[in-house]
Amino acid sequence: MSFILNIETATKNCSVSIAKNGETIICKEIAEEGYSHAEKLHVFIEEIIAKSGISVHDLVAVAVSQGPGSYTGLRIGVSAAKGLCFALNIPLIAVDTLQTLASQAKVSEGKIIPMLDARRMEVYSAIFSAELKTERAILAEVIDENSFKDFTEILYFVGDCAEKCKTVLTKGNFVFLENIKYPSADGMSKISYDKYQKSDTVDVAYFEPYYLKDFMITAPKKQ
Repeated sequence: MSFILNIETATKNCSVSIAKNGETIICKEIAEEGYSHAEKLHVFIEEIIAKSGISVHDLVAVAVSQGPGSYTGLRIGVSAAKGLCFALNIPLIAVDTLQTLASQAKVSEGKIIPMLDARRMEVYSAIFSAELKTERAILAEVIDENSFKDFTEILYFVGDCAEKCKTVLTKGNFVFLENIKYPSADGMSKISYDKYQKSDTVDVAYFEPYYLKDFMITAPKKQ
């Protein structure tokens, strides 16, 4: 049996899960306005290990959300994951945050567009098929009334951008699944197990989260 610890801290949701052969057996998470990852993450990990009835030495890998997302949140999650992997001498798996978010939309048609808030009308987004195949890689983009206008199939939007984006994304084939706001470690379970089976791991020493930092750089105001 393959037990994997999944860690998701890219957004306001501090989320951890333990999965057995790709199926979540326990998940603990909390989403707060103020980021509580530094205080909650290690406590949550200890709690779910205890409740699952396994030992940390039963883990075959640790999976962590690789971003994009909160700089601080990603650093906290990756640091915890690396520490466990070093201590236990097990591999580290990096999981795309937007793929995790998209996986929480259970649809049979159309496309899934996960979006995470950056600032103003800017978002981090990607496009996935209903089968969760990547159809457009991650972009940092400004959303306006022309965004996604060429798509005729149903587009399902998930993430924490619904409130600001639904005012401009108003086409009849646009559907906002507002109950899916943040990525969850529960959604990482199948993805991380698939990666583990393929030995799709990252270097524990050198892995860095995907911040998309260039997107946040703005030109100085003219004097």
